[in-house]
Amino acid sequence: MKASNEVTAISNDSSISVITATYNTVAELPDLIESLSSQTDMDFEWVVADGGSTDGTPELLREVSNIRAIISSQPDFGIYDAINRAIKQSSGQYYLVIGADDYLYPDAIGNFKKYISKGTDIIAANIQVGERVRRPGRGKAWLFGQYEFVAGHAVGTLFKKSLHERFGYYSRHFPIAADQLFIKQCGQSEIAIIAADFTAGRFGLSGISAQDSIGTLSEFFRVQLRTEKYKSVQLAIYLVRLLKNYSKL
Repeated sequence: MKASNEVTAISNDSSISVITATYNTVAELPDLIESLSSQTDMDFEWVVADGGSTDGTPELLREVSNIRAIISSQPDFGIYDAINRAIKQSSGQYYLVIGADDYLYPDAIGNFKKYISKGTDIIAANIQVGERVRRPGRGKAWLFGQYEFVAGHAVGTLFKKSLHERFGYYSRHFPIAADQLFIKQCGQSEIAIIAADFTAGRFGLSGISAQDSIGTLSEFFRVQLRTEKYKSVQLAIYLVRLLKNYSKL
């Protein structure tokens, strides 16, 4: 199934595509749709890559009429395969990933556009996670990975689409942490990352990265091994974090 709602090209230098991967998320989507419909700047497209949902998700998406949308539904190999598909279908110069259980604050699109300038590759805003506001620059990448550069992959980070021409798309070899690998590859290269002084929205906690803590730690470790020089240091950090995680069980 493939459907679209009033799709037009938006290829100017500040154009934005909002990217969402879905699979059986009919219960979570209404809040996200409401947040996108409430943007003070509606000049964006919403590209949804559904994994072949059977719970009514595609039907709900087809009912959305007040957002310029591209919607496709077909089997995929997980969230990053779906995100890659959506990026390739998008027409914006920049894209923002947002999950079905996330919520974008009303001024988010407009605020991101204020920070777009010639040569900007990544705009990293704050995100709300539970009761806390998470900001970019948590610490050095050898210890905190992607969080040296961004507050989080989804909701708060605007990416220039052309970065994928340099660094490739999200890797299927990392079903939980492909975003971390991509962001670290970008951050450790000479690209322009701007820390934006606003909170873009609320990050949902029902995704696999929040639910599978051991899997997330393991993939984080694998990304760190690939992107950091001192492997023994990464092994020590991984073991300490594993012990801390098991002590909470």
